[in-house]
Amino acid sequence: MKPITFVILLVLLLIAALLPLADSAYVLRIGTMAAMYAVMAVSWTVIGGFAGYPSFATAAFFGLGAYTGGILISMGHTLWVGMAAAGLIAFVGAMALGVVLLRLRGHYFAIASLAVGEVLRELANSSTDLTGGGMGLNVPMVAGSGGGIMAFASFFFWAMLGLLILTVVVVYAIERSRLGFGLNCIRQNEAAADMIGVNGTLYKSLAFAASGIFVAMAGAIYAAWVNYIEPPDVFDILFSVKPIVMALLGGLGSVAGAVLGALVFLGIEELVWRNFLEIHAAVLGLLVVVLLLFLPNGLMSVSRRLRRQYGVHHGG
Repeated sequence: MKPITFVILLVLLLIAALLPLADSAYVLRIGTMAAMYAVMAVSWTVIGGFAGYPSFATAAFFGLGAYTGGILISMGHTLWVGMAAAGLIAFVGAMALGVVLLRLRGHYFAIASLAVGEVLRELANSSTDLTGGGMGLNVPMVAGSGGGIMAFASFFFWAMLGLLILTVVVVYAIERSRLGFGLNCIRQNEAAADMIGVNGTLYKSLAFAASGIFVAMAGAIYAAWVNYIEPPDVFDILFSVKPIVMALLGGLGSVAGAVLGALVFLGIEELVWRNFLEIHAAVLGLLVVVLLLFLPNGLMSVSRRLRRQYGVHHGG
């Protein structure tokens, strides 16, 4: 992502902080979901876009963060403590798992990463004393979110938007760092990257961890936002599939594209849900497939094509 694109994206996200002025709880709910989806898509871009490893572990990180945050909040800690702990646990867990899982490649890695979420879901189901098991976990309202529906909605919108801004800044820094360069080399030719001194195991593990930290923090916010979580909800496999679709819609490997893809995907999802409730999954899947067929390089490729045409036109 070019510096000018990063600045424009950052300005737009900061302007989005004014959304509570709309004075609509529905608009803020959509805004909060959009920010959460964008956090997932941007985070996935580190491992899937930069490194080229098709991770399906997003649901595992999200659920782990939701339960970490929910349990700590239930014990009397603040949302910020829950978020920090969720991010830390996700980082440590991803680094440890990455050393093993990232020895696999292609569909073998994809299947193994998907299994992580299933294992964690079963653990959450069986750990009744800690997580509530299949009965779910009630999460108390956090300090600062009281004072009426609009105050509640605004608080969680700002929390999720702030996390998205932090995610974008960190991932942009990764993209332009030595780590980003190493991940790009790994994606293009992992054997050649090893030959020029790129520590593949370390770089891939860091990318896997980076793809999980902010997703776990989003999970902690989500748990406090909905006040009740259960394993099938927060470890839903769709949380692993949606970020990949969003990243592909926006443009694989593009941070700005991941944010744009998340907004477009949520818009389509909301439209389909409101008009095709009974068959929303089928209609949503069909629309996404059509978009990907007509825009194989994502929505960001359209803007690049328009810029090239604009430049050629005025250059002549």
